[in-house]
Amino acid sequence: MCDDRSPDPAGPLPTGPAPFGDDEAAAVRAVAARLGLDGLIDVHTHFMPERVLDKVWAYFDSAGPMIGREWPITYRADEDARVATLRAFGVRTFTAMLYPHRPDMAAWLNAWAAEFAARTPDCLHTATFYPEPGAAEYVASAIDSGARVFKSHIQVGDYSPLDPLLDGVWGVLAEARVPIVIHCGSGPAPGRFTGPEPIRALLHRFPSLPLIIAHMGTPEYADFVDLAERHDAVHLDTTMSFTDFSERDAPYPTELLPRLADLRAKTLFGSDFPNIPYGYLHALQACERLGLGDDWLRAVLHDNAARLFGVPAAP
Repeated sequence: MCDDRSPDPAGPLPTGPAPFGDDEAAAVRAVAARLGLDGLIDVHTHFMPERVLDKVWAYFDSAGPMIGREWPITYRADEDARVATLRAFGVRTFTAMLYPHRPDMAAWLNAWAAEFAARTPDCLHTATFYPEPGAAEYVASAIDSGARVFKSHIQVGDYSPLDPLLDGVWGVLAEARVPIVIHCGSGPAPGRFTGPEPIRALLHRFPSLPLIIAHMGTPEYADFVDLAERHDAVHLDTTMSFTDFSERDAPYPTELLPRLADLRAKTLFGSDFPNIPYGYLHALQACERLGLGDDWLRAVLHDNAARLFGVPAAP
């Protein structure tokens, strides 16, 4: 769990017109309202320096993640418009998932993320790391500066979570109990170090490590459900899962749904905003159509993340 060192807004944040349409924003807010929630918490949204995000978008434009399949960026807009969109959707708290793909990049990204969080109080102060000398030190420094969630992208970073250069990082994060959203499943394309086995070995060494498995661990769903059941600090995030786009190539096994229902307190909503090839509403509807009930939805769309990150009730 994290503390409340990162500032929370003193009152309602401005929303203004919805940059991508008032009808869509109203429909998204209606989902929360139907469940009696004062808004949504999205643990997997991307904000990063403009030139880095431009390169990410260029990668998606080239069909990099899934060769031969288009992946349009639905919410391609400038930073202010993207923040305004989430606020118009009634997303009370979100993240700035960012990640390095080479050495000597993570500390610079962390400095940017700290500044972004300082001027965007509804964004959880996010940080990242890379296996390199000094990583444990800049991770500790980020935590001291108020970082409340970290991002690890095994596929893009092309590194093993068992790299000895990360031993100190995992130790610091486990001791501080700061959650790490980790993209470690082999979807949408496998990497050299993706899959459940490295994570299983990592948790054997650091059993209290608070991992949030991104994308439900696509496509190794059952393996990551096992890990969430066995380790108190392991959670799952729903990012892109259950949507028509993901169901086409990596459908979520229906036989896992009873176990997912039992993991109600350990499943968090994530969207991958803005880098999704469909509307935000569809991500919510995909969770609804699982048929796991309103209590499950309330926990996933808000309550679990509020508890994990210490998000106070709306004023």
